Amino acid sequence: MIFLDFDLGQRKRGEIVEVTLTGGANVQLMDVANLSNYKVNKKCRFYGGLATRSPYRLAVPEAGLWHVIIDTRGLGNTTVATVKTLSDSKQIFGKKYTKDD
Repeated sequence: MIFLDFDLGQRKRGEIVEVTLTGGANVQLMDVANLSNYKVNKKCRFYGGLATRSPYRLAVPEAGLWHVIIDTRGLGNTTVATVKTLSDSKQIFGKKYTKDD
């Protein structure tokens, strides 16, 4: 399973995370416990879903350590992704590539 993992670190409730994509992708905001389950294909809970438009915005549901996971599973395409928080628009978590597995 190929996916991108953007570690957002400690975030406050209500912060907005903006994901910019060059193509459709599954965008999932999850905490560390759910990320561990995701990595081993176990059931996990996340916020988000299929992003067909960019930018795609998510609100952090509660304070804690958060990750944005991006994959193109089932979509048959590739994407370039950039993730940032709008509370500090200068904080960019990187630009990465993914492809369908």
